[in-house]
Amino acid sequence: MSTVPEEAREVPAGSAALPSPPRKRRRLHPAWIVAAVAFLALVGAAGFRAAPGVLMVPLQQEFGWSTTVLSAAVSINLVLFGLTAPFAAALMERFGVRAVTATALVLIGMGSALTVLVNQSWQILLTWGLLIGLGTGSMALVFAATVANTWFTRSRGLVIGILTAGSAAGQLVFLPFIAMLAQDPGWRQASLLIAAGALAVVPLVLKFLKNSPAEAGVLPYGEEPAGVAAQPPETATVPGGRPRANAAVRALRVLRRASKVRTFWALAAGFAICGATTNGLIGTHFIPSAHDHGMPETTAAGLLAVVGIFDIIGTIASGWLTDRFNPRILLAVYYQFRGIGLLVLPLLLNAEVQPSMIVFVVIYGLDWVATVPPTAAICRETFGADGSVMFGWVFAAHQLGAAAAAIVAGALRDATGHYTYAWLGAAAMCTIAAVISATIRRHKGSQEPTAAAEPAAA
Repeated sequence: MSTVPEEAREVPAGSAALPSPPRKRRRLHPAWIVAAVAFLALVGAAGFRAAPGVLMVPLQQEFGWSTTVLSAAVSINLVLFGLTAPFAAALMERFGVRAVTATALVLIGMGSALTVLVNQSWQILLTWGLLIGLGTGSMALVFAATVANTWFTRSRGLVIGILTAGSAAGQLVFLPFIAMLAQDPGWRQASLLIAAGALAVVPLVLKFLKNSPAEAGVLPYGEEPAGVAAQPPETATVPGGRPRANAAVRALRVLRRASKVRTFWALAAGFAICGATTNGLIGTHFIPSAHDHGMPETTAAGLLAVVGIFDIIGTIASGWLTDRFNPRILLAVYYQFRGIGLLVLPLLLNAEVQPSMIVFVVIYGLDWVATVPPTAAICRETFGADGSVMFGWVFAAHQLGAAAAAIVAGALRDATGHYTYAWLGAAAMCTIAAVISATIRRHKGSQEPTAAAEPAAA
């Protein structure tokens, strides 16, 4: 038996050695690297989302501030969080995702760090409200939509779901530590943890977060090489994929166009209720409400962390479903299930964690921001290239609803001594959102799956 290696054997005379075809190495598309860094940025930015509910009681105990005062600080934050979003989307298109994201993370870090110096109620309005509101607004869920719409043609709904889950992951990562630090050694150390989490991601953003596929020399993931179609004047871009128009002008122009479309108002109304029943109510007041019933703050914070775990699962699953099913039906189902959960919540709150509370936490977690992928898909379907900025305006409604719910629930608690009316009112609003979502009309030229649909005339 010959032991001569195959490649060393002689080639017969007159024959030419045929080289084996080179193996094509499969390289990871840069879009997935951008998505991974964007996910980490959303995790870092989400630290403050877990903070108000945990820090509200320690601040009340130290300074004697009312629930209404602290709720007002959260409301300012939520309003700026929402109103900044559409302008942030336009700024990302104009100056690049990298610069806007890094600046936003620095603002969040500054606001959290400066909170340790407050001793007057107006100062908490400045740090929690203004600085962190502007920072988180620039890192709002519109960031996820912008990255997905810019970098992905295929699997766009799934990517929006994964990136949206970054906010839940941030809550999951930070919330237990914030709760423990708030008890010992104190809430100031918890604020510094949030600042460190936001600032730690900045170097990764500056190095790896590319602004567009053109900057990386590739096409969006899933897009085949083809001729470039003409763009409408309002979306004309400069080299690198950035629009010529001023960012504020572009954001306002998109709002003017959208205000004439019924779908925009339906999405905005539904998303306002979404914000009211998540960030505004559960995110801000669940822990104080559980504390009213004798539940330790760390236990209540642990329950919200479980919400974060199932939020990741639910949002990613929602993205997958959005790529395959009618997003209007998905929204209606999500809102109605949320309403049922809020309806029974007053019966579940207790000093001890009962199995029924675990069921509520799991269901509410799966539904927390599962509404984002289908809402972003309808924006893209209806408004085409303006979809990301349009989603920014819809998200602004989300945060206005959250701000209203945060302050109204705080006022109800101060007036009645409990949150029951807040839970029941929110449950009724969810039913309204379900009806509105189910009746959103499809636009001419849209096709399933909607997440992959091309721009349709509004």
